[in-house]
Amino acid sequence: MVDSNCEGGLSKVHEAAGELYQLAALMLGDETTAADLVETVVTKADIDPCADAETSVNAARIDLIETAVAHLSRANPAAFNAPAASANSGGCIDDDDLSSAGISSAQLAEMVNGPGRRTLRDWLNRLPVAQRTVFVERAILGWDNATAAASLSKAAARKWQPRQVSDTFRTALCSLATSLVHAAASQA
Repeated sequence: MVDSNCEGGLSKVHEAAGELYQLAALMLGDETTAADLVETVVTKADIDPCADAETSVNAARIDLIETAVAHLSRANPAAFNAPAASANSGGCIDDDDLSSAGISSAQLAEMVNGPGRRTLRDWLNRLPVAQRTVFVERAILGWDNATAAASLSKAAARKWQPRQVSDTFRTALCSLATSLVHAAASQA
């Protein structure tokens, strides 16, 4: 016998809406605009709480990111101009993964969901729009460089290459590592 909640499917839809809101707030830096964006995306989405919701939720997640990028691109058309690809981007981070910045997945999850949420949002809001977007796509969503480049290229109507995403992510990671060092020093 299936209950009226479709075996917890309705609660999964509510969790997905909360996740979409959090992603939108990280991307946009404005909670009111984030709520409006989530409402728009969820209204368009076909999420059946009685079916395997993960496919629908993932499609809504992608739509949310692309809609947010398009919104940010309209607000500042130059924000998503792809940086010139460099042979060696240098910087303080040798690789384009969180561990290179000294941050574990668990620490990032705590920054996103825990008491470090305000610090993370404040830091993200100081980043250039493209860096903030790439950080959310790579670190929060776990997308690879090619997926993020394809998303940026589609939503911002700019041609991004995986190497440009990697360089942009490394720059954002360097900024985050520096910010965390300064925050730790000010608490000492």
